[in-house]
This record gives sequence, C-alpha cells and structure tokens, in this order.
Amino acid sequence: MVKKVKLPLTEETLAELRAGDNVLLSGILYVARDAAHKRMVEALERGESLPFDIKGQTLYYMGPSPAPPGRPIGSAGPTTSARMDMYTPRLLVAGLKGMIGKGVRSAEVKGAMKKHQAVYLAAIGGAGALISKTIIKSEVIAYQDLGPEAILRLEVKHFPATVINDIHGGDLYVEGKAKYRRKDNG
Repeated sequence: MVKKVKLPLTEETLAELRAGDNVLLSGILYVARDAAHKRMVEALERGESLPFDIKGQTLYYMGPSPAPPGRPIGSAGPTTSARMDMYTPRLLVAGLKGMIGKGVRSAEVKGAMKKHQAVYLAAIGGAGALISKTIIKSEVIAYQDLGPEAILRLEVKHFPATVINDIHGGDLYVEGKAKYRRKDNG
C-alpha cells in the first residue's frame, strides 16, 4: 500500500511512517547538496539564521539538470546521501525532519534521526526524468553562486519515495538484508 504524505512533515505523520513504506509526497521540499549543507551548518555555528525555516522540512539530495522548454526542471534524480552525513546531525538539531537521497546513512546520522525524530527516504536512482514529472515548480532561494548546488524550493505532487529509516529505529537496508540472508546448515 502506498501512503500519501503531505509536506511539511508533522509529528503525527512521522509516527505513522515505518521503514519499508512506499510514499507519495506532495507539498514543499528543499534541495540542498554538499556545498549548501556546509554553508548552512557554518551559518548555524555563527548564530545566523538559515535562508529558509528548516523546522519540519524535508531536504532532497539532488543534482538538477537544466529545465527543458515548458518544464520547471530537468532530470531530478537523487544523489548519494552519505556525502551530507557530516552536516546532517547539526541540521537535525535545527529542526530538519526528512531527507531524501540514495544509499545508506552513517550510524551517527541514524542515531541523530532517532533522537530528533526524523526520517530518511530513498528515491530511485536512475529515474530522474520520471521523478521530474512530479515537480510542479522549482525556484532557487539561496546560494545562487553555487550553481547546481544552490538551494532550491520545490513544489511536488506525488513524488515517489520509500522510507528507509523511521523514527522508531527501523532500517529497511538492515532489515532487507536480514530477511534474505542465507542460513548455513552446517
């Protein structure tokens, strides 16, 4: 069963999500990658505010491509989440509640997600052209000088993702491997 989820994430929604759930996200999410994460964390460490209110929000780790005529964005596939791991715990402290990318997260990030009640979702790598069809609007809101690593604000409708890490400590990557691991008979 696919769950329809309205963004930004609420405490009630976070409590209902479980590792392995397939979701369709609708609402506002933000795009930020390595360089933007670094700037955001540096701003927080200096006591400055972020270019958007991060409380309750979801970050998509994506490398956008230029928009073709008549579209708000080009291909919009996920990038490797581990590259943001060194910055993620600080953003979770600031109120970030959701992240979308691909690949596993570090033990430190998984612990911080559980502590600060946040989820990690995976989008399908290689499906950027299809994912882009769920993006209704895209606009650069900060760090324009970073080019494709600028922060974007996206409006999405039925953006497909799978819950990997939930607020209850569930981890689809660990659970999936355990489910299909061969048992030795010797």
